[in-house]
Amino acid sequence: MIATPPDRTLLLVDDEPNILAALQRTLRRDGYRILACDDPEKALELLSRERVDVILADQRMPGMNGVEFLRRAKEMHPETIRIVLSGYTDLQFITDAINEGAIYKFLTKPWDDGQLREQVREAFRGKEVTDENRRLSGALRAANLDLQAHVAERERQARQLETALDTLQEVLQLIPWPIVGIDETRMIALSNTAADTRLGGNVPLLGRDACTVLPESMCPWLDAPETIPEQIVHKGGKYRVIYKTMGQHSSSRGVLLALLPCEICE
Repeated sequence: MIATPPDRTLLLVDDEPNILAALQRTLRRDGYRILACDDPEKALELLSRERVDVILADQRMPGMNGVEFLRRAKEMHPETIRIVLSGYTDLQFITDAINEGAIYKFLTKPWDDGQLREQVREAFRGKEVTDENRRLSGALRAANLDLQAHVAERERQARQLETALDTLQEVLQLIPWPIVGIDETRMIALSNTAADTRLGGNVPLLGRDACTVLPESMCPWLDAPETIPEQIVHKGGKYRVIYKTMGQHSSSRGVLLALLPCEICE
């Protein structure tokens, strides 16, 4: 007996008991799970409750011929592999059925046992390849849907972050007091409109050296923030100095400096 994958199910349909028995004897040695039926109507009922991979049906049966039976079987289970046993007298009828996809192929009577077994093995192999392709296609579709959902979520998060950053930038620009961010190289990495106006003379501070912008007396304080006084005088205005080191809650480095006019503090 040839080793076969588990659960290979074969349905045999023939109204002649001796032929049905001969088919079972020939194919049983290949390890299939074999279902046998001597009536096509009963075979259709069987198909409604059983999973079948390959169907082998005789062409000449009373009430319903093999091709018609296999057409109806295809409507119920289009994934099955359908084979008809027939004599050459039905060749044109069967060729038409093959062309329309009702049957996979036909085998002639009388059959050669070796050829019959090989044709049935080939049918099962084709069914398994098709099933695996269907499974992989389904997995790929599911993966694509997951990827699309992931991309959509990332895009939503990016839009949300962009909106938050735009809002933060607008809020920063609306604050009427100078606010300056200084990076580790003492370059101005952030400034609002008030800082550009009061410290830069209406020239943008972004990208400039902090020591060329801040009051000269403040430059040494950048290396020793604990020595920064609470108040400074700059261009005739008195300011309260608020100085915070960045990096406590993020990967940012540098300092954030705000100058609060003292007239609003009093």
